[in-house]
Amino acid sequence: MTTRHPSTFLNPDWIKLIRSEAGLAEKKGTLTEAQLELIYQEGWFNLFAPKKTSNAEISLPDALHLEEALSWADGSLGWTVTLCGGAGWFGGFLDPELTDILFSKRTVCLGGSGAPTGTATKTQNGYRISGRWKYATGADHLTHFTANCIIKNGDGTVLEENGETLILPFVFEKEEVSLIKDWNTIGLIATASHSFEIHDLFVPSNRSFKIAAEALKVPRPIYQYPFLQFAEVTLAVNISGMALHFVDCAGEIFSQKAAGNQLKDLRQKLLTEKLSEAENKLSKARSHFYKIVNESWNMVMQNSTLPGHILEQISLRSRNLAAISHEAVTTLYPLCGLAAASPSSEINRVWRDIHTASQHSLLTFP
Repeated sequence: MTTRHPSTFLNPDWIKLIRSEAGLAEKKGTLTEAQLELIYQEGWFNLFAPKKTSNAEISLPDALHLEEALSWADGSLGWTVTLCGGAGWFGGFLDPELTDILFSKRTVCLGGSGAPTGTATKTQNGYRISGRWKYATGADHLTHFTANCIIKNGDGTVLEENGETLILPFVFEKEEVSLIKDWNTIGLIATASHSFEIHDLFVPSNRSFKIAAEALKVPRPIYQYPFLQFAEVTLAVNISGMALHFVDCAGEIFSQKAAGNQLKDLRQKLLTEKLSEAENKLSKARSHFYKIVNESWNMVMQNSTLPGHILEQISLRSRNLAAISHEAVTTLYPLCGLAAASPSSEINRVWRDIHTASQHSLLTFP
């Protein structure tokens, strides 16, 4: 079964706007006002946030097709929507009163860090927070920051029943954090994934939450999908979306070379074969990936707990999709000529974006 190209999941006017603003966004180091307005208009930052009715919530397969399509349109925008939308998923585990307040505004956007590089010391009515966290995607336009903290009680570290250090995520208002503009990479520049810090801030207890079945506040299918696999599949489609964009750009370059009679027959044959091989491998990997996603989602919709072998297949196929995507780009890049090496070209921006995204450790290690 062939999986549809990402272009078929987006309104052509959206694609035109996103791509026409991509160069400016990279120069500014953050998404443009026009791009953000489209995101707010379509509610993409709140893709997984709790809705008033279950009928208004998006299915996981549909969300993945959208995220892949947005990353195909532009890596920085797709990555930002995915990471911020993923943070919105936490709404299923937050205190309901806090959730109602957080997601009442059209421009609400959550994001932050999963690294436990902060501490939360227990007080009578809440916690005192201190710490510094890296890589908060979309930091420039986040309305709320999320961060993991090691829980302390006085000078001692609180332990879970199994003896491990207790780590809980918290939610902070943007006015409560200090932004450190230190995002400096070769790609995904417009994600504005800056660091942030907090010094001895008191927050009430309802600002903390726990991602666990027993802590679920909104018992709907999207929040019953295991968090690790949820993170894996959403990142995987970002990588594949960028790779498909690169393949499209490479195809255009190869066509231009052929039309300009720049290639001898043997070279033309090589380019055609390599392009076709990359397209076929990506198509196969995407089909296998979406097949297991659909299977697992149907099980969750039927209130079934995902068995271990299904969880392993989701993780495996997510990593395989990321690996095949990297391989396609790596294979085609040397065949594209100097146009691919120019920082101002579209194909170079895509190349830089996917190589920056590939540094995320989640899909790198077994």
